[in-house]
Amino acid sequence: MKLFPKSAFARTVALLALILLINQVVSYVMVSNYVVKPSIEQINELVAKHIRTMFIPRQHSPETERELIERYREETGIEIFNDSQARENGLINSTYYGYLSDDMSLMLGGEAIVRVSQGNEFFIWVKPPKAPDFWIRVPLESMQKGQFSPLIMYLLLIGVSSVLGGMLFANWLNRPLKALEESARKVGRGEFPEQLQEKGASEVMAVTRAFNHMSKGIRELENDRNLLMAGVSHDLRTPLTRIRLAAEMMPEDDTLAQGIVEDIDDMNDIIDQFIDYVRLDQQEKSSRESLNELIEQTVANVPDSWEKHFELALGNLPLVWLRPLSMKRVIVNLLENAERYGKQNVLVSSGYNKKQKSVWFSVSDDGPGIPEEQQAKLFQPFMQGDKARGGVGSGLGLAIIKRIVDRHDGCITLTNRPEGGLCVRIELPLQAVSKVTKQAD
Repeated sequence: MKLFPKSAFARTVALLALILLINQVVSYVMVSNYVVKPSIEQINELVAKHIRTMFIPRQHSPETERELIERYREETGIEIFNDSQARENGLINSTYYGYLSDDMSLMLGGEAIVRVSQGNEFFIWVKPPKAPDFWIRVPLESMQKGQFSPLIMYLLLIGVSSVLGGMLFANWLNRPLKALEESARKVGRGEFPEQLQEKGASEVMAVTRAFNHMSKGIRELENDRNLLMAGVSHDLRTPLTRIRLAAEMMPEDDTLAQGIVEDIDDMNDIIDQFIDYVRLDQQEKSSRESLNELIEQTVANVPDSWEKHFELALGNLPLVWLRPLSMKRVIVNLLENAERYGKQNVLVSSGYNKKQKSVWFSVSDDGPGIPEEQQAKLFQPFMQGDKARGGVGSGLGLAIIKRIVDRHDGCITLTNRPEGGLCVRIELPLQAVSKVTKQAD
């Protein structure tokens, strides 16, 4: 377990707390040694002088001696008790202090015991060496009216205030970084947020300014690419349409004409895939949908010309935030691949991972599968790693799926089944998907 935090906010707060702790410890030692300890020593010395005064030999009559003792008690508040009387008057609630006892023993010239009782009243109890059967109780009015631990309260107050101030400072310092992180996630999903406000520390402002410049450049590049693809697709479809019309005017039994028409259809499909890869329904908003219903609707509407048998094994899923048209495109592309490369059966499964708070679905076929060394390259545009599966298509199918899944903060994995075939699994985190929805709205 690593105790050192990873985030900049937590590290800043931890650093401030560590510096504050060191400062508090040093302050406590300095104040206790040079302020509190001398004060306690002075009090202890004052008490010792009072006790020595009580044992000065005097030559008075017993009546006069008792009168002097009574007046001394009234003026100073110092009282003398035997052991039983002392216990009745609060000795049992007092605390023994070895340091004060040793210091008092030196001052009185013999072994003395010092105890301190706290509460509504503050007393110092002393068992003097010249009267070991008695306890002398000395009240301290100044300590009674004040607080016994002002230093600790002061340090706690300063410590809490400093930590709260450090947290506010760290939060102010890291708030622009949080906004920068959210905007970077949007750009990574193909979205382009508004320009960030340049605020915070000078270093953070410089990073924000560079990010805004980068985001603006990427947006312009994306717009240029869309415009280029729209122009290319329009310019290509016009001559393809004329060629198709010319081919259809040829005799019906002409195999060359049929081949031309089929090639034109394939070229139109490839152009559609190019456009799908570039656009990816960027204007589509997310909504809370049932993933199982999308799967069922898509499987129910497969073309009649498809020959594979599709089997559903759907689990209980919560409603999730997603872009329904984009997710349908993912399902359709996976089903097309399974229809193209599978032998007989296609299994579509779904489930809910409550611990990881994510939903998943998979499409499994019984075809030849794909070698593991080729699987990582399949998500790159125009990469065809399906030599073992026929080598058909433009190489954009899985790339389109990968981009859509990434925009939902999900992940896609390919696995060769032990019994033969390929399993494609899509996993969508619930929390991240809901964030995508709010940002899209």
